Amino acid sequence: MSHYYFLPHQRIDDMLDALKSDGYNCVAPRHHDGAINYDTLNKASELPWGFHDEQAPGHYAVKKTDHQHAFGFVLPTTSVKPMLFKAKENVWKVARNEAGKLAFEPIVEFDKIAVFGVRPCDLRGIEIQDRVFMGNSYNDVRYVKRRENQFLIAMNCTKSHSNCFCTALGDSPQADKGFDLAMTELDGEGFVVEIGSEKGRKLIDQLNLVASSGGQAQKALARIEYAADGQRKTLPPIKEVEAKLMANLEHPQWDDVASRCLSCGSCTQVCPTCFCHTERDEPNVLGTETNHTREWDSCFSIDHSYTHGDTYRAEPKYRYRQWLTHKFSTWREQFRTKGCVGCGRCVTWCPVKIDVVDEINAICK
Repeated sequence: MSHYYFLPHQRIDDMLDALKSDGYNCVAPRHHDGAINYDTLNKASELPWGFHDEQAPGHYAVKKTDHQHAFGFVLPTTSVKPMLFKAKENVWKVARNEAGKLAFEPIVEFDKIAVFGVRPCDLRGIEIQDRVFMGNSYNDVRYVKRRENQFLIAMNCTKSHSNCFCTALGDSPQADKGFDLAMTELDGEGFVVEIGSEKGRKLIDQLNLVASSGGQAQKALARIEYAADGQRKTLPPIKEVEAKLMANLEHPQWDDVASRCLSCGSCTQVCPTCFCHTERDEPNVLGTETNHTREWDSCFSIDHSYTHGDTYRAEPKYRYRQWLTHKFSTWREQFRTKGCVGCGRCVTWCPVKIDVVDEINAICK
């Protein structure tokens, strides 16, 4: 157990100070306006101490309890994706200089960000986005630089909400890779800490943390197992799901779900792995300067499939089928991995309570 360390609750500020002294802007889940989402973290008291979240199909609520833990909630409303792949950003700017020539200016932000409290499913979401923006034939310089300047502190899950289904995909509520530090919170005590990178080791050495006891490490593992046992959603093996979805493109369930789906795109907006985007030029009124912007798009939008004068996914049935089959089947052929991490956000934030697990099971039967 010597490779596990212990960080008391009272020393969270020491960790934040060490990260800030190294130039990092610290970000963590915080409670604002009835929701828990990522925001700048200056001190430990700003964490959502005692807050729990309730998530069910089409339902989200946060309640305050007397429990003394900073990460008693299951999942923030958003993932880490917006910190790496921004919802909207200027990619470059072009302006006409005094000589009348066009001058291009790239716009790139490279802030160092330490994210405190990344859930394992969102950590896997980052890994999938890495495949899209770094590991494919296309390499996005903005994404690459932001990843290089990121310090990730994972927070293993100690409970699950009713929409969680990472275990149904063969994953776990425990972070297994891709982190600088991974932590598990013990009630009223602090965190059992695991090192995942040289940057993480440097921080632990700087804080001079002591090794956790065997009892603390066992408590941490038991809490993670409790989170896994709390998940009730099941799916066939992922390889079977991938094959059966593509073999049942005319299944009547596509019409059934289309009769309920609003094509609002809420599921794609909250998904940690969706990467569809559009680009446009925005000139000023004088025509002397233009900003080229990139912003999130959705395969549920009516113009997403507009090509050469025609829209080939005009009906909601085909838009939902495109999203589901890509996410759970053809994604592997494209990026050599599955496209879902089982966070359940698409279920929580669907206004008509469509449960993706139910739809997959209906088609695979």
